Amino acid sequence: MLQELINFISPSIEHIHFLGYWVAFFAALIETTLGIGLFLPGSTIILFLGALSSRGYLDTVGLIWFAVAGALLGDNINYYLGKKYGAKWIGKGFWFLKSDYVKKAQSFMDAHGAKSVFFGRFVPSVKEIVPFIAGSVEMNKRTFMLWNFLGAAGWGIEWVLAGYIFAQSLNLAEVWLSRAGLFFAFLVIIGILLYTCKWLITKKGTQFWIITHSLWYSIQKAITQNEHVALWIKKHPRCIAFLQARLNTEKFSGLPLSLFTFAFIYVLTLFAGIVEDLITTDSIIAADIRIANLAAALRTETLTTFFTWITLLGKSQVIITFIIVSMALLWLWRKKPYIAALLISVCGSETFTSLGKLAFHRARPALAVYAEKSFSFPSGHATIAVAFYGFMGYLLMRVVRSWNAKINVFFGTVCIIIAIGFSRVYLGEHYISDVWSGYLVGSMWLIIAVSFSEWLSHTKNDIQAVAPARGAGPLSFVCISFALLFYIVFSTQYTPPPATVPLQETVVVSHITDVFTNEQVKYTETILGDRQEPINIIFFARKDQLLLTALQQAGWVATDKATLPAFTKAVKALLLQKPYPHAPLSPAFCNARTQDMSFAKVSGTNWLSNAHHLKLWRTNFALKNGNTIYLGLVNSNDGLKWGIIPTISPDLNADRESLYQDLQATGKIESSQKIKLVPPQIEKNFLGDHFFTDGDTYIIQLQ
Repeated sequence: MLQELINFISPSIEHIHFLGYWVAFFAALIETTLGIGLFLPGSTIILFLGALSSRGYLDTVGLIWFAVAGALLGDNINYYLGKKYGAKWIGKGFWFLKSDYVKKAQSFMDAHGAKSVFFGRFVPSVKEIVPFIAGSVEMNKRTFMLWNFLGAAGWGIEWVLAGYIFAQSLNLAEVWLSRAGLFFAFLVIIGILLYTCKWLITKKGTQFWIITHSLWYSIQKAITQNEHVALWIKKHPRCIAFLQARLNTEKFSGLPLSLFTFAFIYVLTLFAGIVEDLITTDSIIAADIRIANLAAALRTETLTTFFTWITLLGKSQVIITFIIVSMALLWLWRKKPYIAALLISVCGSETFTSLGKLAFHRARPALAVYAEKSFSFPSGHATIAVAFYGFMGYLLMRVVRSWNAKINVFFGTVCIIIAIGFSRVYLGEHYISDVWSGYLVGSMWLIIAVSFSEWLSHTKNDIQAVAPARGAGPLSFVCISFALLFYIVFSTQYTPPPATVPLQETVVVSHITDVFTNEQVKYTETILGDRQEPINIIFFARKDQLLLTALQQAGWVATDKATLPAFTKAVKALLLQKPYPHAPLSPAFCNARTQDMSFAKVSGTNWLSNAHHLKLWRTNFALKNGNTIYLGLVNSNDGLKWGIIPTISPDLNADRESLYQDLQATGKIESSQKIKLVPPQIEKNFLGDHFFTDGDTYIIQLQ
């Protein structure tokens, strides 16, 4: 989300970037100004500006200086106000500055003394009050300025660098992790994030709830005690009665229904947004195609089998069996009212999905593993994953007693839902937007079903008190065992029809310019379709083997595919500092496709930091003599960034000439010429590394 926001506003920032420094200054100033700072997200603004600085639109050091200056000025204003009005305001309060806030800051200062000016800078709701208290107790001005400067400097560096590092990591991780195995690293990161969230909620959830509830109560009290708000309340009693009824926690029609309604409207809005993007723009389609092509490039037989078993958890035969067993379990445990809610969630979501497929008629990805007859948008597997597994997770969370057990059930359910959706993308059965829209459809009907269940719980209090049927435990074991056995047998025997690989019709052209149907094809791209380095070498060859032989004789080696064994081997080679010249390269895109072939030539002792890379895309264009046209990008690594991230050499011209000289020395070049493909340019790639090119491209006819 942060990356998308940066990409959206960066063109404007590039032209008025000097304003960014003043935004940082006033954000820091206003956040630390008494009262206002309790509500203005100044730290978040500084964080975002730090992210922009990582893209080169703002100078990081300059940004830190402006943020520190704003924080210093704001604290000094607070100090002055405390010195002049402290005695009066501490006793009576002022605007949103209530006595509770003052007591909290006073206790903090008593505990830490003069150093509280420094430490308080990093504590929310304390940093805005401590300078005011320091002025109120007439702390020595020089002492205050010393600790205030240290705190403001630390605060500015903390938030600017946090944004800078976070934004850089979004780019660096994409290249580094994809080089060593993007898919596997992605799974590890998702697992770590989910486990971290689970751990935080389990250990700190109760404290967070207490703090949130206390903060909400303080804000509510501060607002209602404001004289202007109190006057408005007296003039609009009906409106206040309505709001109080909507926030009533004792009745389902109060706060529970309000939250469910808000959640439903929010999810519906998200779904409407993705439908609008699908209909009116090409950006979502462009990203979908590139992600589908990337998933196909990372596909292996072992993982295809694994994700086939995962995707069968959303197959209609398996789901119907699981639903019947779930209904039997609810019947045995005397939870029959929940059967209706389960059917609402499942039947409603499937009906909505079927209507969506008929309405949009979106074709499935071209590189699917298995043939599917229905349309692609939205994903039925993703929909049923949320509607069925989400509802069963909700029921289990109602049954279990301990907080830890509830959290385990919640995250277990989330993992199943994510795995099913991801399996559809990996197997090429759906685009990523199909899965996301399926999640949203399932969420809407899950909200409706859960709302119905909660209404039943409020109106029929005897649901939980009814004793289960005789033998419910053993019979439940039998039902669950049957469901699992059916799933295993079905998955073992499942042999879906393989999808037919679409054959690209060869287009015969008379000139190379006919290949470039638009300007975008002349450039490589990011996964979102942004332009990167231009194509700088083009080959004519009858078949791949001739190209492979010529490059091998020139000293270039074909790199491995990004598979789990290659990933393991690359990590091992890095740790043991062993050579691995044919390590897999990061995926790049040209005309929305990942490269068909990759080659490397190690120029030093370190295969990671000193290597030349060549990525080739086989086109469906051919010359009249039968030679296929290959588009290529040659560049090189030149050292490491932060010790582990390869730095791309900026001189594309030198890399192009080096490859040409290597091939010329083999005698395999039948003819060659150099053309001006793009204008000369100096740009940055998505890692932030500069590159420059004269825009020339070699066209090489191999023997």
